[in-house]
Amino acid sequence: MAAVQLKNIVKHYEQTPVVHGIDLDIADGEFVVLVGPSGCGKSTLMRMVAGLEEITAGDFYIGGQRANDLPAQQRNIAMVFQSYALYPHLTVYENIAFGPKLRREPETSYRPRIEAAAKMLNLVPYLDRLPKALSGGQRQRVAMGRAVVREPALFLFDEPLSNLDAKLRVQMRAEIKSLHQRLKNTVMYVTHDQIEAMTMGDRIVVMNAGRIEQVGKPLDLYDRPANLFVASFIGSPGMNLIAGILSMEEGQPCLRTANNLRIPVPVSSARQGQAITLGIRPEHVVARPSGIASISTDVSTSVSMSIDSIEPTGAETYFYGNLDGILNEHTCCLASRERLSVRTGEKLPLHFPIELCHLFDSQTGLRLN
Repeated sequence: MAAVQLKNIVKHYEQTPVVHGIDLDIADGEFVVLVGPSGCGKSTLMRMVAGLEEITAGDFYIGGQRANDLPAQQRNIAMVFQSYALYPHLTVYENIAFGPKLRREPETSYRPRIEAAAKMLNLVPYLDRLPKALSGGQRQRVAMGRAVVREPALFLFDEPLSNLDAKLRVQMRAEIKSLHQRLKNTVMYVTHDQIEAMTMGDRIVVMNAGRIEQVGKPLDLYDRPANLFVASFIGSPGMNLIAGILSMEEGQPCLRTANNLRIPVPVSSARQGQAITLGIRPEHVVARPSGIASISTDVSTSVSMSIDSIEPTGAETYFYGNLDGILNEHTCCLASRERLSVRTGEKLPLHFPIELCHLFDSQTGLRLN
């Protein structure tokens, strides 16, 4: 295990910058997830840590030692890839043993490690099989076993679950997290799936366009996103975002939209007339099928949504539509655990609890409240 430090890491491909001055400290034994849309630089950053890509500028430390110039094989790092990268002509045992054999370790040294890893990962019955005789989840466990046997200072996972079906992804998420809890190793885990990030990481690093947008514990990012990008990226379905300007209505700060829709908002540092964006999570939107009460300031909270589509998931139902009939602008989602008796094409009155609303500067994207 080892602590990791990234100091002003920059990556250029010829004259094209793709990573712009990343600073990040990872504690010994911490599970950190790098998340972001495709092309944001998260896999490139991990490949620089692994030694598979050259660092254009900045410093990378592992265990307190600067590792920029160390060859990949000397960094004591194990990497698990999206594609498993197994040798099809070798058995499970031989795949796991490939690294120790390459380093000319005696079998008496590495065989107990392989047996322990196989037991930990439920691979004992499959040690004599070829990869083609395994399921996708079993192949991924073999790739993990090969990494475990190396006993590395740092584990790197590059979108390891993206080739698996939804049910198997849930199972493998639990297995990787359990593996980390048993080994207490340092982990960098790259994914574009924010649900993986929320359920697995001690901390999440949200990246966008080669930069870090926010770093924090999963629920901290969910409850207090630092900007509009994080607010829209973290959460499934994403946060509802409604743009307008700040106005004072009977002493209550409100968001006023282009069609004069008024929604009370939390008190913030915003000034009257400033362009702001209101955010609210779908599960925090309250449906009021029988009508809407006014809040104490007598500012109307009557907001209606024209239902475009309904998605029942069992535990929750998602209602999608547009606020007050404005198409292609104020699309809204309500996540309800109630079985509401509404159909597509109908209007559903809504209430946005003021204490659960988020405010952002529409120009800078930064959080206001």
